[in-house]
Formats: sequence, C-alpha cells, structure tokens
Amino acid sequence: MQQSDNQPAAIDVVLWQYPQNGSDGERWIRSLSSNERERAATYRFERDRTSFIAGRYLLRQVLSAHTETRPDKVVLLADAHGKLAVEGGDTLQFSLSNADGLVAVAVASECARVGIDCERADAEVEAAAVESYCSPDERRWLDQVPAGERPRAAVALWTLKESHLKALGVGLRGDARSVAFSWQDGIPVLVHSGEPDRQWHHRLIESGSRHVVALAIRSQSGAPGIDVLTFQDESMPSE
Repeated sequence: MQQSDNQPAAIDVVLWQYPQNGSDGERWIRSLSSNERERAATYRFERDRTSFIAGRYLLRQVLSAHTETRPDKVVLLADAHGKLAVEGGDTLQFSLSNADGLVAVAVASECARVGIDCERADAEVEAAAVESYCSPDERRWLDQVPAGERPRAAVALWTLKESHLKALGVGLRGDARSVAFSWQDGIPVLVHSGEPDRQWHHRLIESGSRHVVALAIRSQSGAPGIDVLTFQDESMPSE
C-alpha cells in the first residue's frame, strides 16, 4: 500500500440510524450477496437479523461510491479472521460496526489501517469487566471521572479499544489489555510502555444518537482529516 509522506489521510465516517421496524429489510437485502443472505437467515432474532442486513446494505452503498461499482456487484472477501476486503480494491481500507439502531462505516484509501466501533452509551459495564480490559492507569483515570459520567466513560474506553483491535484485524480475539490509552487535551492517545504511539490516531465521533462511536487509524502522514456523514437512503421509494 502506497501512502504519501506529507499528505494526511482522509477518512469518511458514515453513520446511519436505520429504521428498526424491519419494513425495509426486503429492499435492503436485494443488494446483498447470496452468502450474506444465507447468513442473515441464520439469525434467530429479528432485531439481530435487521441489524446485520442494514450493516451490509450501508457498507455496500458506501463502497459502491468509492469503487464506482453497483452495490450488489461489490465483491467482499474475508480473511481467516473474518476481516473484509474489496476484491481489486487493494488501497481501500474500511471497517463496519453496528449496534442496536446505528450502523457506522469508515473508509480510507490513504492509511495503513482503519477500525470503527459503536456501542450503546447506556450499556452496563460491570466492575469485573473494567478490571479485565483496563490497565491500572486507565482504571485510575476512570476513578477520577465524576460518578455520573463514569458509565459512559467506561463504554467509550471499551469502544476505543475495540476499534483499535478491529483495525488490527483481530477484533474480540485480541487482548483488550494490550491496548492502553491516555488523554492529551481531551483526545485519546495510544501508549506503549508509557510513551505515545504517533502513528496511531484515535477519535471519539459525535454520533448524534445514544451511541458512542470510536475510530482508530494508523497513518504515517500525521493526523487524518475526518469527514463525518449521515447516510440518506436515496434508494428508498418516495411516498
């Protein structure tokens, strides 16, 4: 992958608060591959099935715009760990996340790695879970956060870690304790042995919803430019 040494990476983050009543599911699924349709059919609960279909529908819409290929003609390949890539799109890096009503997609062509994760801001994080995925410094930071803000801060920290592990291509198979953050001027910074890693850039994205969204980018050309977009489903039939 070629990357300019002096041109910051440009990242598109696309957010979609999709309708959860399932009424558009049949239209969305027409853009999916046969394998994706088969996978959708395996979900036991309608909510999970709708979330999966909406995620792949948005991903294909976004990749279609970047590759100038019809959404249903975009060929997605998965590696041994399930990380997706576009056939023939060697320079295109992307990541997908969905959580209870929100789908988030990040796409870049001028960075080495990208990962995105979204979680419900009101998700409950038990103390034992915090112990299991936080470093001692992170636990001390959480302890200093006002009690009323601590649950969301714990979710944000987990989301940052997950976005990083997704960027690495390992997801939840990776050890969250191997990823540690400090904060500089309110911005999360990855640290190794107490020192910041300047090739990685992490951001919490304002979602305009009840979700926390975190982005991880590995770029050698400095902090990336991030363009946050709200998806408008233009294929939706007019009333």
